[in-house]
Amino acid sequence: MNNIERYNQVFRETFNIEDSLLEGLTYQSIKSWDSVGHMTMIAAMEEVFDIMVDMDDIIDFSSYEKGQEILSKNYGIQF
Repeated sequence: MNNIERYNQVFRETFNIEDSLLEGLTYQSIKSWDSVGHMTMIAAMEEVFDIMVDMDDIIDFSSYEKGQEILSKNYGIQF
């Protein structure tokens, strides 16, 4: 499984959504991406990619696309 597949899997499993909803998905745009869902998703990202996400990045992780940007730029994860 490559990085984008693992990234998508975290979103699918955390928020119980299909791939078709990923593009353009933003924080609080679906019921399951609330503050608790956000922290659950961050914890899953940390586990899947073996990283520790900085508090500023947790706050800035506001969309599907922004998350890719943060993980790529700050943690060297290429998509």
